[in-house]
Amino acid sequence: MKKDFEELLEDLRKIHSDFKVISTEKVVVAEWVRWKCMFGCKAYGKHLNCPPYVPPVEETRKLLRCYETAILARFEAKPNYEVPPERIHHFLWDAIKDMYDKMFEMERHAFLSGYYKAFALYAVPCAYCDPCIPEKEDNIDFAVKRFCRFQHKTRPSMEASGIDVFQTVRNAGYEIKVLTSPYEKIFFFGLLLLE
Repeated sequence: MKKDFEELLEDLRKIHSDFKVISTEKVVVAEWVRWKCMFGCKAYGKHLNCPPYVPPVEETRKLLRCYETAILARFEAKPNYEVPPERIHHFLWDAIKDMYDKMFEMERHAFLSGYYKAFALYAVPCAYCDPCIPEKEDNIDFAVKRFCRFQHKTRPSMEASGIDVFQTVRNAGYEIKVLTSPYEKIFFFGLLLLE
């Protein structure tokens, strides 16, 4: 039996309290976002939840049409200052895993509460394994995902899926800006699609 939506939100706040309920119409999808992943991110091709291993942008648009409601969750990242900020992924390693675990837990709880279409999208490249399979293998194909040790928990990143996180976050009423220093407050955002 499907749980009342307000009761579900109360439960989800016990997992992670900083989120806003939004219409999926506020989620902005654009081709340029995927291009920034492909030609601006050092992690391109190195993680199974990033391009080229995730569906193309048009598939994200189709996915969003299956939903009317989403939860946009904000996570304050606690960097590991023992790692040089230039190694950004490792600098934020524990914070990424924490965000992934909480988003997965929220998705699972919604699913078990009768919201069987619940699906989460994360931020930034996955941090479950170091290195990820594409970083250790030379010639791999898409079937390599079957070897991911965390395929039950890993979800695509919003950026990899073509979601304009900056505009979506602003549409939800959160503030966001480009950071110019690793010593500024860092936030991650995750998206939970619900129906």
